[in-house]
Amino acid sequence: MIVRNLEEARKTDRLVTAENGNWDSTRLVLAEDNAGFSFHITRIFPGTETHIQYKHHYEAVFCYEGEGEVETLADGKIWPIKAGDIYLLDKHDEHLLRGKEKGMTVACVFTPALSGKEVHREDGSYAPADE
Repeated sequence: MIVRNLEEARKTDRLVTAENGNWDSTRLVLAEDNAGFSFHITRIFPGTETHIQYKHHYEAVFCYEGEGEVETLADGKIWPIKAGDIYLLDKHDEHLLRGKEKGMTVACVFTPALSGKEVHREDGSYAPADE
């Protein structure tokens, strides 16, 4: 069994801050845990916009605090996100993620699992797990 505490994990290298400063993410479950997925608590900072497209991963995102929005670039549709909402990037959707006035805190599940060392590439993606 693995038991981790969010606040304790934030004091370690499991807390990753985006290169552009738009968000931070505490990686509570990673590939090294051999669970088949990774689980993160991510804070999207107020007034930010991040371009993302996970070409090699699927992600489910549950917002439990704050507000933001996701804009899918293929169709320009804007999806308001608030506490209690979940969205699933089930088609490797290229999107913009925006934090509203107070930002938002989300719980994210990735498959395949992330190592925790990934960096968003210019196109908004992470490298495949085997790179």
